[in-house]
Amino acid sequence: MQNKPDSLITRDDCILLIIDTQERLVPAVIDRDRIVSNIIKLIRFANIIGLPVLVIEQKKLGPTFTPIKNELRDFNPISKTEFDAAKCPAFLAALKKSGKKKLIVTGMESHICITQTVIHLLPKYTIHVISDAISARTIDNCTVAIERLRSSGAIVSSTEMIIYELMERAGTDEFEAVLPLIK
Repeated sequence: MQNKPDSLITRDDCILLIIDTQERLVPAVIDRDRIVSNIIKLIRFANIIGLPVLVIEQKKLGPTFTPIKNELRDFNPISKTEFDAAKCPAFLAALKKSGKKKLIVTGMESHICITQTVIHLLPKYTIHVISDAISARTIDNCTVAIERLRSSGAIVSSTEMIIYELMERAGTDEFEAVLPLIK
């Protein structure tokens, strides 16, 4: 598969999207401590560089997991009943209002809500799925989701990879502020 010319991401054209990281779901997913840690790193990074964040919650799964929620500035989750967030008018309105054309996607569950949302949005957005910041209840579901997302045109990255790509250079005050997140 050939890279799209706009596969590199910059902070000016992207938004961090956190899908369904909720109290009732987090305990059920594999590798939850690492996944939650990476999502928190991405939120802290977003706070340092001023990256906008959208949070989506699946109705009836409870509130966003407290350690994640506590890291978010201006916490205002969008509630949905659809698995595919792209079918939720409130989410689409918020995404359109952001004006961003590239999404950094994290959350749960990789093979359901993340896959459906990403595939639906791919015709209009460049999407970076952060493989070490998504999860499912089984490793098989997570592996299949990543394969399907990649073959559908999503760019699969990692937490550290996306942080360095957005930082672009070392030796700045911002870089020094971010360094503790990745050490």
